[in-house]
Amino acid sequence: MLNFTLAPEPEDFARERGRLLFAGPVDFVKGVVAMSGLPPADRVEVCFAGRSNVGKSSLINALTGRKSLARASNTPGRTQEINFFALGEDEKYLVDLPGYGYAEAPVAIVRKWQELLKSYLAGRTTLRRAFVLIDTRHGVKKVDDEIMSLLDRSAVTFQTVLTKADKVSRTEREAIIEQVKGALQKHPAAFPELVVTSSEKGDGIETLRAIIASLQ
Repeated sequence: MLNFTLAPEPEDFARERGRLLFAGPVDFVKGVVAMSGLPPADRVEVCFAGRSNVGKSSLINALTGRKSLARASNTPGRTQEINFFALGEDEKYLVDLPGYGYAEAPVAIVRKWQELLKSYLAGRTTLRRAFVLIDTRHGVKKVDDEIMSLLDRSAVTFQTVLTKADKVSRTEREAIIEQVKGALQKHPAAFPELVVTSSEKGDGIETLRAIIASLQ
């Protein structure tokens, strides 16, 4: 049985490395609707995945210190794209995957997005880690479990990030953390450390920056 724990506070040097990475340039590169449109695989990538309304845009904006970076890439007509952002001096790609679980999306669009997602996750050799966002108010849902299983099959290490931790009481948060730990037990690709965040309060942001900066 895997032992899942909360990610520790970063050491000072790791905290500073994370700060410097995200204090540098963060530029929108392109939105991709087909594998043929992917930018060159010439640097380490991390991607963010989560249900719609999980707070992904807010988290990316908090990480980068830019109020509308992610929102600018999610204008109508681009919501089904994989959006690439360049971090630092061409150091890493931060990849924003479309929110999954759109109940109102047409079946054909959902299928097309799922195929693109599968192809990206299975075929991107520079992808070092996927961050799967889970709403602390709701815990792991069936659709989250499905994306985790896809990451298992693709042999992509994923780390769970709980969002909106400030929206629940401490007791509720602890209960959800235990639920998430239990759900992760059946996923061999799951990284054993969870990150608990609040985009509004800034909780966990420095930890997540340090983790991303450490990936090579």
